[in-house]
Amino acid sequence: MSGLKVAIVPVTPFQQNCTILYEEKSRRGAVVDPGGEVERIAGVIAERGIVVERILLTHGHIDHAAGAAPLKATLEQALRPLGAPPVSIPIEGPNEADRFLLDGLEEQGRIFGLAGARAVVPDRFLVEGDVVLISDYAFTVLHCPGHTPGHVVFFCAPLKLLIGGDVLFAGSIGRTDFPYGDHEALTRSIRDKLYPLGDEVTVLCGHGPSTTIGRERRTNPFVRG
Repeated sequence: MSGLKVAIVPVTPFQQNCTILYEEKSRRGAVVDPGGEVERIAGVIAERGIVVERILLTHGHIDHAAGAAPLKATLEQALRPLGAPPVSIPIEGPNEADRFLLDGLEEQGRIFGLAGARAVVPDRFLVEGDVVLISDYAFTVLHCPGHTPGHVVFFCAPLKLLIGGDVLFAGSIGRTDFPYGDHEALTRSIRDKLYPLGDEVTVLCGHGPSTTIGRERRTNPFVRG
């Protein structure tokens, strides 16, 4: 895709795709869903010379959000020379309906044995129709509940690019067997909000390989047509 580069760093035993997007010339960008292994993520950022302007969260599960607060602190420290004013990297998303998951990240970490998980309060919760910037590219926020109540995705129409979190996968969909999961809401989110975006749209998934809207519309056994 012209101008915008993507680096995917699978993290945690869940192999969650932490996605780093940045503009090729300016190196300005954002990190989406830093679920853990913050040193690895920070290493990729440093190696490529990326200036992270914001951290985006699609939802509040531990493998997507537990590293957000530590990564923010790490990057802000790296950007602040000795004696310089503090630098703030905002955390944006998900929808506020996932606040209870973000509040419980440390407890989730203890349950799953993931060290370093920290609860996080975003600088901005997101709602349908909000816009977030990745470098100079505007991504529209779509609220897509079902996997979690507050799950959001990010869509850039000019790039035909969707950052989809755990809503839609290559050949599958997000889990809904949690107490707060809602299978009908998830499939409705996919049919009513994602499929109308267009068959040529590339989907960067929260786990596994990327896909396209068209491929999933035709072949996904959970949500066809």
